[in-house]
Amino acid sequence: MQRSNRDGSCRSRSTGREDGRPARDGPISRSRRRFLQGTVAAGTAGIGLTSAASASTDAYGEYYDDYSTVVDVTDVGADNTGNESVTPVLEELREDDTLLVFPEGRYYMDEQFRFTGFENFGVVGENATLVPADFHEFDGPQYRLFRLGVSSRPGGRVRFEGFDVDQRAPDTGIRTIETYASERLEVRDITVYGQHDSGTWGPGMFNITEPDGRGIVERFRVPDGAAWINNTPNAGNNWRGPIGIEATLNEGTLTFRRCWVGPFPSNGLYAAGGNGKIIVDGGWFWDSNGANVRVGGTHSEIRWPTVEIKSSRPEDTIQRAIRVEQGRDIQVYGAAVNITSPMPTSHAISVMHSCESARIEGTTLDIRGEDVNHGIVCSPGSGEATIVDTTITHETSGGYPLWIQDSDSSGQVLAEYLTIDGQAGEDGGFRDGIRCERDNCRFNVVDIKQQGRSGVDRNAIVNTGEELTVYRSNLRASKYPYIDIGSGSLVLDSDLESSSGLEAACLYASCDSPSLKDSRLVNGIRNFGASDITTWKNSYE
Repeated sequence: MQRSNRDGSCRSRSTGREDGRPARDGPISRSRRRFLQGTVAAGTAGIGLTSAASASTDAYGEYYDDYSTVVDVTDVGADNTGNESVTPVLEELREDDTLLVFPEGRYYMDEQFRFTGFENFGVVGENATLVPADFHEFDGPQYRLFRLGVSSRPGGRVRFEGFDVDQRAPDTGIRTIETYASERLEVRDITVYGQHDSGTWGPGMFNITEPDGRGIVERFRVPDGAAWINNTPNAGNNWRGPIGIEATLNEGTLTFRRCWVGPFPSNGLYAAGGNGKIIVDGGWFWDSNGANVRVGGTHSEIRWPTVEIKSSRPEDTIQRAIRVEQGRDIQVYGAAVNITSPMPTSHAISVMHSCESARIEGTTLDIRGEDVNHGIVCSPGSGEATIVDTTITHETSGGYPLWIQDSDSSGQVLAEYLTIDGQAGEDGGFRDGIRCERDNCRFNVVDIKQQGRSGVDRNAIVNTGEELTVYRSNLRASKYPYIDIGSGSLVLDSDLESSSGLEAACLYASCDSPSLKDSRLVNGIRNFGASDITTWKNSYE
């Protein structure tokens, strides 16, 4: 293919702007690129060249200077009526430093387009719709429409923007794009319509292969979710079914901004497994099985998403809202989690055993329903966790709003300015506002109200670990505000009261060396044989 000359090598622009778009350093110069027109003949020699872009590509004029060749695919033979596959045309146009533009229309694809090892390549649509063949008609591997880069031969810079995907016909649904980029990835404005009911891989996979690479996936929306594998023509060939968005080998910084996902049978957004940084910026995630937002990596952030569990299919067994794992210094900030159709064990936030450290801040959890369900759960092998300025409203048939599971980990769980409220039951024996089974935890300025629904007895805090500190906290419960089965605990400058007239604190025989100081302990302390109790400057009214 004839190429146009450029002044120097292909430029790489910074993605320093907040929205991930490349910063521009001057007006676009169309004289430095060519626009391809003509028809596809045998090989690439039949493609003509012209210096004037057609009107259909003007919307992407800001991108022209990033490529030495820009192609309107309809001018070189691609059918935009949805009657003939466009993949053969795309195969003829596959070349580095090229932008493929799809003007308005419908583009049928019945086989994969694959391009790897390039430096710079883009595909953009202007009111364009991709129409995948159904499971039975798709030729070759029934996995993807676009495969741009692979882990061993990634693309350098990848752009993919501006497509609707129509998979409303029966037995359709395929991965729209799978891409591995080493330097820069930009994916924007992709909306998939129709349930993914073919049983093949889910709509998107994105990975940055180099630690200094950056990527953004913005407004990638798959609202109709996917069918469970046994309800598809691919039954028996996959586990559970598709993942919504996948990024399990990321080594750079990859941002998912304002994406919509769910319900999928095998996780909504699954972005764990690599060493890079994942940023989830806003977005709406709902009703997926497994986890709706599942994130790992180093210094990853989940900020301001809305996660909802509104309904459950018969096959759904676990519908966790947010799950953090396989990483360290992971932050959840400003999340809004609403669960109204909980499944048993579908925790609102799970801090998994492979998470070395996590921080949950400014987050609101609202959990309601007729099943047992927990709020924040720190798994046995998880490391240190900090929970700050967070509110949990818990109105289920049973469960712990905060459950710090038994662990040999030395990582402290610290909760500050945590509010727990709501009326829950005692199903499954889960009747405590905070269940603390780990050593060296600390609760500063926590406000817990556990009144129980329909007269049920609930406790505010139950401690089975060593060296717990409760400081400047308000504990209210329909049974005991504070139960201690551990050792070396301290309750300081706090206010404890039972609404049923029981004692403020209950100390069991296994409790050793507890201290209660400078606190209001309404009706005093009930002692079932605890040893070496220290009390100082308490009031008991």
